[in-house]
Amino acid sequence: MTVADELPAVTDGAAAAAAPEASEEEPIEQRKNGLYPGVSDELAENMKSGWADTELRDLRPVAQAAETAARRAALSARFPGERLVIPAGNLKTRSNDTEYPFRASVEYAYLTGDQTEDGVLVLEPKGDGHVATLYLLPRSNRENGEFWLSGHGELWVGRRHSLTEAEKLYGIPVADVREIADELRGATGPVRVVRGYDAGIEAALTDKVTAERDEELRVFLSEARLVKDAFEIGELQKAVDSTVRGFEDVVRVLDRAEATSERYIEGTFFLRARVEGNDVGYGTIAAAGPHACTLHWVRNDGPVRSGDLLLLDAGVETHSYYTADVTRTLPVNGRFTELQKKIYDAVYEAQEAGIAAVRPGGKFRDFHDAAQHVLTEKLVEWGLVEGPVERVLELGLQRRWTLHGTGHMLGMDVHDCAAARVESYVDGTLEPGMVLTVEPGLYFQADDLTVPEEYRGIGVRIEDDILVTEDGNRNLSAALPRRSDEVEAWMAALTDSKDSKG
Repeated sequence: MTVADELPAVTDGAAAAAAPEASEEEPIEQRKNGLYPGVSDELAENMKSGWADTELRDLRPVAQAAETAARRAALSARFPGERLVIPAGNLKTRSNDTEYPFRASVEYAYLTGDQTEDGVLVLEPKGDGHVATLYLLPRSNRENGEFWLSGHGELWVGRRHSLTEAEKLYGIPVADVREIADELRGATGPVRVVRGYDAGIEAALTDKVTAERDEELRVFLSEARLVKDAFEIGELQKAVDSTVRGFEDVVRVLDRAEATSERYIEGTFFLRARVEGNDVGYGTIAAAGPHACTLHWVRNDGPVRSGDLLLLDAGVETHSYYTADVTRTLPVNGRFTELQKKIYDAVYEAQEAGIAAVRPGGKFRDFHDAAQHVLTEKLVEWGLVEGPVERVLELGLQRRWTLHGTGHMLGMDVHDCAAARVESYVDGTLEPGMVLTVEPGLYFQADDLTVPEEYRGIGVRIEDDILVTEDGNRNLSAALPRRSDEVEAWMAALTDSKDSKG
């Protein structure tokens, strides 16, 4: 974190607290009396000039520009005659004067391709359709000192695109976002807004919108993402491919993780995510030993021991926000014990049944039911629960050890399309272009006295990302071995390769 020694009154992100925001109406020379200690008239004047023209004139539209235009057209058709407001959201404070890394709202990024904080997309009704305008913050003003005296000026946080540049990138007319609140307050006619991202925008519309109508907008945008277009499928495959390489990275350093903790695994995967993508798509679950029985174990501070299993649930997020979601359960020393293999093979068999049930025209619930049936058969066969199988399923008794649903939609959110109606999603029918996870698991808690002692502390999950195709499905993450013998051979090959390189 850099502190500017030459600017004692304006250091790092604390600039906004050290002094009021600059404005065109209030030149810095008129504000410096005691407000900006150490800023002389000469320095203020010097900082106004001598800067090169950095306008980018040879810009091409973002890769998904055609797709975002089609998505806006579908949105326009659904809500004719209504003004639609979709905010990107604002920076959120992490602590004091530091903020969390910004991630634009999914709805906004899906419709624009932009990822800029404070951005707002407005579709204004006109004729039989809408006119879209993207409202963004322009480049920092150098005449009034904003770019170097404001904690959010470009000297501190980096260059942003000019409004002209943004228009070329996103294929949408662009205006100054600082004018949007006044424009919305004066808006007439029906208005809908995506809530929960920008309190200022919602305040400007407080007497123009209703929660029920706004929820209809949110639901539509969630359901619009159920079927992925070609760009989205390509991005998901890219995310999966990077994730595969991240899993390979982890296997190569398991010996180092044994000397440290699960955090070595988390950090190793994170490096791949940051180098090849935007981030991880969710908090990495690097659960070794009994931690594998905690479904969302993200503390990742436990030991990694030879003889235990490592449940790694992780996904790379691409620069366009599409994320993979893959899980493998790996023997830390490269070899399953007899009992570990028995449990692992049962989960693999259940996953095979689940994947086989993913097909166009099938019900979303089918793959869950297929996987649960196999796992229940195994639990009855092992004597852990009294059959018959249909009785166990009817009463849900298997859930003590299977715990969770067998999958979910995948896309810009790891649990994508979460606002979709039940009849469109959970009770819906699978269509080509849908992408979902299939991830059965068995978890025997360390303190579960209903199972033999040797089972306790073993957790296994296998998860893959499955695309529904015209004639069935395609496993996007098939490059990662799943069968137990293939997993052992894959791990041995990666370890041997590392050792041979010295």
